[in-house]
Amino acid sequence: MRDDRGQTLALETPARRLVTLAPSLAELVFAAGAGGRLVGASSFSDYPAAVRQLPSVGDSSRLDLERILALRPDLAIAWKSGNRPGDLDRLERLGIPVFTLEPRRLGDVPRALRAVGALAGTEGEAEAAAAGFEREIAGLDERYRHLRPVTVFYQIWHEPLITVNGAHIISDVVELCGGRNVFAALGTLTPTVSVEALLAADPQVIIISVSSPREEADARRSLSRLSRLQAVRGGRIYSVHPDLIQRQTPRLALGAREICLALDNAREDQQAAARAAPHP
Repeated sequence: MRDDRGQTLALETPARRLVTLAPSLAELVFAAGAGGRLVGASSFSDYPAAVRQLPSVGDSSRLDLERILALRPDLAIAWKSGNRPGDLDRLERLGIPVFTLEPRRLGDVPRALRAVGALAGTEGEAEAAAAGFEREIAGLDERYRHLRPVTVFYQIWHEPLITVNGAHIISDVVELCGGRNVFAALGTLTPTVSVEALLAADPQVIIISVSSPREEADARRSLSRLSRLQAVRGGRIYSVHPDLIQRQTPRLALGAREICLALDNAREDQQAAARAAPHP
C-alpha cells in the first residue's frame, strides 16, 4: 500500500500495536475501528476521550523515540507535513514501519480511513465509517452546489492574520458549501496575510476558528477595527471550533455543516439587505 510520501508499505500481518504521531491520526484510528490497538499517541491527542489515557510519544517538534521503542509498536502512522522527515527516517531505521498520511481534500478522509482499516485488519469498521462520511459530504454537495457563491475569509488566527490557501482541506469545505476562498491562490498552505491584503479582498463572509469564548471575543474585537470590510459591516462573522474543521477526520462533516449553515445565513442576510435597500 502506498502512503502519501509515495512510499510502499507491505505488512505480513495486520498491525496489532499502533502509535500515532498527530492528534488527527489518533482520531482516524479510532474511527477506523482500530482504537483498541493504539498503544501510544502524540501530545494533544484528546479525541475520543479514551486516547487521553494513552502514553504520549511527543509531538511534531520532537518525538520521544525512547518511549516509542518501549511501546513496541508494529506500525507508526505519521503526518506528512507535521512530522519531521528525519524523525520518520530514524523510526524506520529502528525497525518500526511508518505509514504517512496527509489528507488534503475531503475525498482523502475516507481514503485514509480505508487505509488504516487495511493496515490494522479492521476493514469492516473502516468501510462503514468511510461510507458514512461520503454520504454526509454527498448530501451537502447536492444541497449547496447550485447556490449563489459567496466570498470567504477563513481565519485561523488574528494576530497575525493566518488563513488557508486553496490546497488546504478547509478550502475544500468552503467550496463544498458554495463559498470561494479569497486567498485560494496563495502558494503557502497556511499563509500569513496583511491587513491591507484582507481589505483588498473584502470578503462577504469571515469564518473564525476559535476554541473558547475568550478566543472568539479577541478575534471579533480585532476584526471590529476593520469596519471597511463588508463582512464586518454586515455582521457576517461566524465561528467554528478548530477540532471540527482543522483535523482531517470524519468530524469534518460536522464542521462542514456548520460552515454551510453560516454561508446560508450570510446569503439570507444579503438578500434581506438588498430587499430593504431603497430603489430608484
